[in-house]
Amino acid sequence: MLISNAWAQAAAANDPTGGLMGMLPIVLMFVVLYFLMIRPQMKRTKEHKTMVDALAKGDEVVTSGGLAGKIVKVGDAYVQLEIAPNVEVPVQKNAIGTLLPKGTLKTL
Repeated sequence: MLISNAWAQAAAANDPTGGLMGMLPIVLMFVVLYFLMIRPQMKRTKEHKTMVDALAKGDEVVTSGGLAGKIVKVGDAYVQLEIAPNVEVPVQKNAIGTLLPKGTLKTL
């Protein structure tokens, strides 16, 4: 009287694709994330590294801070950048943002 009757229920049928279908949206999000964010960033990084490795004396560049000038000396980690006549500043190679076409900076 105090204990209610327990009715046995049939066990749920095992769905063979249940676990895989539950993981599918997460896997698809990672695939989309890879192709939209990770892969283009890796490509940009590789292009920047090849540009920095190819820097030479006489190249005209713009730094990531906005300084524009001509390279007068190239070292292992630094370059000397002439930003005005007789004004040279040392700049890290990785801080070079853009390589300009020759003749862009006419005032130097």
